Amino acid sequence: MAEPLSLLFVMDPIGSIDIDKDTTFALMFAAQERGHRVLYCELADLSLEEGRPVARARAVTLRRTVGDHATLGEPRTLPLDDALDAVFQRKDPPVDVDYVTATQILALCRRALVLNRPDTVIWANEKLYACQFPDLMPETRVSRRMPEFMDFLAKLEGEMIVKPLGGKGGEGVFHLRHDDRNLFSILEQVTGFGTRWAMAQQYVPEVRRGDKRILLLDGEPLGAVLRVPAAGETRANLHVGGTAVRTGLDEHDLRIVDRLRPHLLRDGLFFVGIDVIGGRLTEVNVTSPTGIQEIGALEGIRLEGRVIERLEQRVAERKKTA
Repeated sequence: MAEPLSLLFVMDPIGSIDIDKDTTFALMFAAQERGHRVLYCELADLSLEEGRPVARARAVTLRRTVGDHATLGEPRTLPLDDALDAVFQRKDPPVDVDYVTATQILALCRRALVLNRPDTVIWANEKLYACQFPDLMPETRVSRRMPEFMDFLAKLEGEMIVKPLGGKGGEGVFHLRHDDRNLFSILEQVTGFGTRWAMAQQYVPEVRRGDKRILLLDGEPLGAVLRVPAAGETRANLHVGGTAVRTGLDEHDLRIVDRLRPHLLRDGLFFVGIDVIGGRLTEVNVTSPTGIQEIGALEGIRLEGRVIERLEQRVAERKKTA
């Protein structure tokens, strides 16, 4: 077992999480099991003192007891570089002004390892990062102009998916057809009447068989789960009724992973979740990718321990070169 580390998790309010599904809880619990000191804070608890990032953090003791899963210690203001070995930034989107500011504060850490790398998280929009690999994706258009989306819909012969760039968990995702009476109204809402960029993608019929979430750890496959949409629903996200189904990786998935790996390593994206439909890449989730507990339940394994073990290795390597 590695020497005990001090690990801070920057996340959503811990009292509101679903401990049977939340990936952050699984990571925290695995760290606790491996003997590490686990601390917790929210975005608002981050600040700067004379240029040094600090956090008003609390030690936390975790239990797998619904409704009584966390005991918090008294808040203490900690200088991140002096008091911590690593920070997991696991706050869910939206990546708004508060999120960006908190990320910029974490980017000022010099000794503590921050995962995923803050400067990358700021620019690596979960929809747009995938656009570095257009040949791996469905046909895609990003715009804020409705006429461009209408032209794109005509090019696709009348069927597409449209979604906001800053959404999560399937929020604001629509399956549009050229004869939809709400077509213009939906495009107005998604683009904020032309004030916000949105993404349109070719509709991939294979989504009815499932949207595959593949978790990558340092660019290598960690596990995968197929999310099958409910009848009458386009979105496969689990929290809107999708069903988690056991799956593996095929040649198309492995080709995508191989292409992404050097970019993820270069950009400091330690733990990500990519979404693949019908062998085509649709998103690269870098903020707080989920799926560990669903994969664990289907496969009878605990992947979170492998994530913490790799973190231990990364911290040890960092200390050797310091």
